[in-house]
Amino acid sequence: MPAAPAGAAGPLPLEELFDTTAVSDDARPCEADFDGLGASLSAQDLTAAGWTPGRPLTVLGARLTWPRWRPGVPDNVRAAGQDVRLHGHGDGLAFLVAGTGGADTGGTGTVEYADGTVSPYRLTASDWRRGPLATKAVALPHVNTPGGQLVEKARLYVVTVPLVAGREVVSVQLPYATDLHVFAMSVRAATPEWTGSWATATTGYQALGPWTDRTLRLVVHTSVGGPRLRLRFDNTFATAPVRIGGATVAVQASGATARGAPERLTFDGAAGVEIPAGAQSFSDPLVFAVPADANLLVSFHLPGTVPAAPVHRLARQRSYLSDAGDHTADGSAAAYTSTLTNWPLLTGVDVGCGPGSVVLVGDSITDGDRSTVDANRRWPNVLATRLLGQSVVPRYGVLNLGISGNRVVTDRYPGDGVATDSAGVSALNRFDRDVHAQTSARTAVLFEGVNDVLGGASAQQVIAGLREFTDRGRARGLRTLAATLLPCGGHTRCTAAVDAERVAVNAWIRDAGVFDGVLDFDGVVRDPASPNHMLPAYDSGDHLHPSDAGLAALAESVDLRLLSDYTSRSTTTGAWSEAPLPLRSSRST
Repeated sequence: MPAAPAGAAGPLPLEELFDTTAVSDDARPCEADFDGLGASLSAQDLTAAGWTPGRPLTVLGARLTWPRWRPGVPDNVRAAGQDVRLHGHGDGLAFLVAGTGGADTGGTGTVEYADGTVSPYRLTASDWRRGPLATKAVALPHVNTPGGQLVEKARLYVVTVPLVAGREVVSVQLPYATDLHVFAMSVRAATPEWTGSWATATTGYQALGPWTDRTLRLVVHTSVGGPRLRLRFDNTFATAPVRIGGATVAVQASGATARGAPERLTFDGAAGVEIPAGAQSFSDPLVFAVPADANLLVSFHLPGTVPAAPVHRLARQRSYLSDAGDHTADGSAAAYTSTLTNWPLLTGVDVGCGPGSVVLVGDSITDGDRSTVDANRRWPNVLATRLLGQSVVPRYGVLNLGISGNRVVTDRYPGDGVATDSAGVSALNRFDRDVHAQTSARTAVLFEGVNDVLGGASAQQVIAGLREFTDRGRARGLRTLAATLLPCGGHTRCTAAVDAERVAVNAWIRDAGVFDGVLDFDGVVRDPASPNHMLPAYDSGDHLHPSDAGLAALAESVDLRLLSDYTSRSTTTGAWSEAPLPLRSSRST
């Protein structure tokens, strides 16, 4: 398709501005030149990943459409200040992009709203051949060149930037950055009608089974309830699509046995869905009475062969795998003969209505390592129960995005391919997916850093990461809190030098004044007689992870007012009034 003529009046749809060809057929690589040096993306690799022409893709909660043109036709635009026609209300502007200059590239653009106002944004894209795999939307296994196909990863990225809340977007001016290529754009819709009740973070891409024609029945624990439900499945870090043949939900009676007949879910009206590599899928809304603080059974059938999948490794909850066949409608446990200790593919349960969610980003302490299996005694569970039983602040959903072994500034999982390390990409590299894209997120709590210092990072490196995290949260309208790092004295890696770095991080968290609130978890569990140790009553025995009692003490110490900007509630309408709260520290309530 030809590009629009220069000087065309008024904003144009993005596809009318395409001026560069990025995709070639493997047999005709010279038909495309993405980077000015003759290299291009493989059409066959894109098809294998499920990125077919004109296909809608949901990434980071934004619905984008891969260009609908055949290989060898312009399919993206080099950013040079073009005015793009785009309409919608939402909480973010999403771009499907890549750079071709060998390094990060970007610039400042503007958004125009229906009321005539404008706002600036900053868009940065990573390089398609050298950028980080940890933040890519999809990686393809080859690069096409006139001299032959190279076995080299080609990356594409989805980046979101904030919008002014409540205003209708009518056009977007792209930055001036000629190495920045834009394939698709959309306004990510806000979701005030939904509240996140349960969520988990993808820790890596793990070899499984392989499973063929099996049904998974995952047990998940809600925080808040509601009158309807939708599920989220993520194919993060994958290289190929995954097919879900059908899915149901039920309240758990016991084990894999449902209380009543499981309810059938649909996806855009269909019984199942194929999720492209790197993308996600939400089920259609289902009228279903979701109980608060209760276990659900989410069952989904995998009709094909699944040798690997994105997982959350440490569930601390037994789930179930069936014998061959679609057993999503089974109320009994008879077909579910194997036990799982992780959560594959499923990443979220949202409920209708509600005030929004609190997102807890952490490591193994938040993940619940050493807590009692099947008992839901992680500190986020205890916090959720506290919120349900009070009326000081709204009864938020609580989303546990903890990953065992996770670090603030260093990736443990490289972000691509099958790997045995399941400690995830860094908190910074998973911010967009695990914080900003979570359903109706209102407040983010970051409780990480001990794995960084145990791994040799300095206090200054951790502090820089914590500062960047909160800066990014505030730029997106999130209330951001930090928790101090727990004492680790007695653990084999917690040397005096390591503990000194931990103490320095904690001093900065308490005193820097950069957060909307501080949860002083160190002060809650430390032994006054030996401050670099946990109190024995709170120590699970490894001197790093709290016991059930210690995790409960953390949750009970949170001043719930720190989680909210809402400060009063109408006795007639039940509505909350919003006003900023002063910075406070929470040690006990």
